[in-house]
Amino acid sequence: MVFGRKKPEESAVHDGFVKRLRARLNSGDSWLSYDLANLAPGRKIDAELLDELEADLVMADVGMEATAEIIESLRKHIARKELKDSNALRCALRRSIEDMLRPVERPLVITRESRPFVILMVGVNGAGKTTTIGKIARRIQDQGLSVMLAAGDTFRAAAIEQLQVWGERNNVEVIAQQSGADPAAVIFDAYQAARARGIDVLLADTAGRLQSQQGLMDELAKIKRVLSRQDPAAPQEIMLVLDASLGQNALLQAMKFHAALGVTGITVTKLDGSAKGGILLAVAKKLAIPVRYIGIGESAADMQEFRASEYSDALLGPSNQVNA
Repeated sequence: MVFGRKKPEESAVHDGFVKRLRARLNSGDSWLSYDLANLAPGRKIDAELLDELEADLVMADVGMEATAEIIESLRKHIARKELKDSNALRCALRRSIEDMLRPVERPLVITRESRPFVILMVGVNGAGKTTTIGKIARRIQDQGLSVMLAAGDTFRAAAIEQLQVWGERNNVEVIAQQSGADPAAVIFDAYQAARARGIDVLLADTAGRLQSQQGLMDELAKIKRVLSRQDPAAPQEIMLVLDASLGQNALLQAMKFHAALGVTGITVTKLDGSAKGGILLAVAKKLAIPVRYIGIGESAADMQEFRASEYSDALLGPSNQVNA
């Protein structure tokens, strides 16, 4: 099943999230609203202005590849004399952003062919992985599905305790062992328990030491092998949690995890921090991995499904303000 049509109260929560996202990304000297407001008015839209915009995009963590594609698209518009003012530039930029992001706008799909549907959560310490697990568990429960949590981060006692707090908050069972236990064994036990009890979804936490440590990648690969022996389709989702405030380091993390595990989905957290929003474009261009969720805070309502049009709204203002 795909997370379905929203109830009226869910739509209100989502609309509030979009407003908060827009406010966070457009606060202070936000990279697009501020730069376009101060770069374009009264100026001819030409190659010199695009050079300045190109530098701004790179500085905003959009990345070289994504920036080059966006600027090339704008240059073609200039060549066709289609960018006559700042509003036309904004509209063209919006289209370029949406075109880049729309292919990764793919919601998480939970199927019932085999239970449990396993979501293996990966990412470095501090990205918000355990908190994201709690939020996703709540969303899954709201769809009428049963959930179990696996405390696979056995290297930090605090991680086990934090997951248990989320389990109590959501009335969800947490399978855990003592600190220092073999993570693969913990997740194996959780899988067996979930299957025996007919649980729909198993959310498995994992350790999050620095991605440069080969031991972590080997450990995660072992967990993946253990799960696949129980069900060739498991884990059905390998979800990477990225801290947006890390900028290009977040892209490097995504590349490392994807090369080692084959990431199938991404959740981007902390867009309310020091991030300028551009990292989503860099990840979309470089890896084309579906972005499942984005987050701007600690509460469950502060994480929502990713939508390209809403994200461009947050960066540039609502579409009805930028139509040519």
